Amino acid sequence: MAGKYTFVRRNGLSLVLLGLMLVFWTAQFLTGRGEKNKEREEEGKPALSVAQYSRSGHFIQATFENWESEFLQMALYVLLTVSLRQMGSSESKKMEGEEEVDREPRPHPDAPWPVKKGGIWLSVYKNSLSIAFGLLFLASFMLHFYGSLKGHNEEQSDKGLPPDSWNEYIASSRFWFESFQNWQSEFLAVASIVLLSIWLRQKGSPESKPVDAPYDETGG
Repeated sequence: MAGKYTFVRRNGLSLVLLGLMLVFWTAQFLTGRGEKNKEREEEGKPALSVAQYSRSGHFIQATFENWESEFLQMALYVLLTVSLRQMGSSESKKMEGEEEVDREPRPHPDAPWPVKKGGIWLSVYKNSLSIAFGLLFLASFMLHFYGSLKGHNEEQSDKGLPPDSWNEYIASSRFWFESFQNWQSEFLAVASIVLLSIWLRQKGSPESKPVDAPYDETGG
């Protein structure tokens, strides 16, 4: 079946999304470097080169602060939609009965190899999506903390103050403020699509119910 379509046709959605991510990440880097160097110029310090800025706390913190919240959102959303429902939403399973995603996997010729292997491999594979998002969240969380601490200590050095240790900084309000301001917005975005898909439609999108579906119909 895969050979029936070109690579771009098979992967168009992910290619466009990853392309947009790279465009905006590059724009973040360039504008972030410009902003940081503007601050340094005002303080009478030399500008950071591209390589120096890529290693700076300013860039690392800004990048992973956002990635962290995205992966947390997706991990919890995948898990919450297993058992929770929202009547009328295209993002919810139906209010009663089991669906295709609830059935136990069974080996067949085209099944992924963990299904054929069974045992611990199958147990892990059955939860691999939430596990992957959870691990990506933890990695991003640690890199956000590293970048935030590094940026904070760079500021401390500029002021002639001693650096904070990691255990001092993790108890500070600054790091958690950076996290919570992103976490709340991610869950607002998810709640918005869950609720708005009850009443609003987008013809052709799998994230929407059919245009003529009644409001109380649950599921896509």
